[in-house]
Amino acid sequence: MKCSLPLSMLFAVAFSALCAGTSHAEDNDGFKSLFDGKSLKGWHGSEDYWSVKEGSIVGTTDGNIPANTFLVSDGSYKNFVLKVKWRLHGHKGNSGVQFRSEELKAEEGKTPPFCVGGYQADIADNHFLGILYGERTGRGIIVNLDEAMQKKVAGAINEDGWNEYVITANGDHITQVLNGVTTVDIDDPEGAKDGIIALQLHRGHNMTISFKDIMIKVMD
Repeated sequence: MKCSLPLSMLFAVAFSALCAGTSHAEDNDGFKSLFDGKSLKGWHGSEDYWSVKEGSIVGTTDGNIPANTFLVSDGSYKNFVLKVKWRLHGHKGNSGVQFRSEELKAEEGKTPPFCVGGYQADIADNHFLGILYGERTGRGIIVNLDEAMQKKVAGAINEDGWNEYVITANGDHITQVLNGVTTVDIDDPEGAKDGIIALQLHRGHNMTISFKDIMIKVMD
């Protein structure tokens, strides 16, 4: 059966679609891509664990690595909004997005290459998802999630699908938003005020994680 919409409704649908497209474009105004979708240009890490497949950065480990290992950005950033989409394959493993971090000097028998320390927006298959962690800082969990927030995050997460962190660092103020849920909103005078961005593979986990649409907007 053929059904036609009133002209006024057709205009409304078209206008809504136009607005939606404009809104999406405006969301990324001022952002610069940190990943070209084809190579690891602008990043460094072990090729044993990191590669580019089907337009995404892919990290894979069987768990037999001496320490947490990272894919590290060549650039350093101070105040910014960072967007990162990620997929924890099979919703299995532990990873994270480092920011305002430092690459540690490799020392034989102590610190392997491609280790970093600093803020980490945690990615995990358990209740640590969404926390703010201090990797190799001695601070441990900087912001934990209570039971209510853990349930909220669990309801928002797309297991084995794509999810997005939006991380804002501006002076002492740090926020983490995971799929629209704000899990961290703090002022932290103790934390570093600039540093590299890095992607983590956690030791002891047989896992694969993918990252894409890594974009940053630098603020004054």
